[in-house]
Amino acid sequence: MPDNSMVVEKAGLTLAAAKKIVAAAEAEALKHAWPVVIAVVDDGGNLICLQRLDNAQFGSVEIAIRKASAAVAFKRPTKAWEELLASGQHRVLGLPGVLSSEGGVPLTWKGQIVGAVGVSGVKSSEDGQIARAGASVLE
Repeated sequence: MPDNSMVVEKAGLTLAAAKKIVAAAEAEALKHAWPVVIAVVDDGGNLICLQRLDNAQFGSVEIAIRKASAAVAFKRPTKAWEELLASGQHRVLGLPGVLSSEGGVPLTWKGQIVGAVGVSGVKSSEDGQIARAGASVLE
């Protein structure tokens, strides 16, 4: 009989779920006419889905992916790092993988982080608003 203490079971984000998250984020962005890039990564920070809305700057592609990766790596929204930096805690800039700009939000399913969504293209608070709209699909 296998020893169940050797392996844990975990939820995984599907492409279908990632597409729904992107669609919800896109709807929020379009409601405000915000041209953004939306990225969804799995729990290892690997890209599952990317969408660049019309007129979104191409520089936001990498930033959206990095926001999502940072949110999943540190199991917290990237807004937390932005707030620490704003409060004068500059040490966060030296932490590998940190992106101190709002717009990265972990995706949680039944208490497990299964990935993250990252958004870039407008003000960071607006990026965060769009990312939270996408993340709400799993709530």
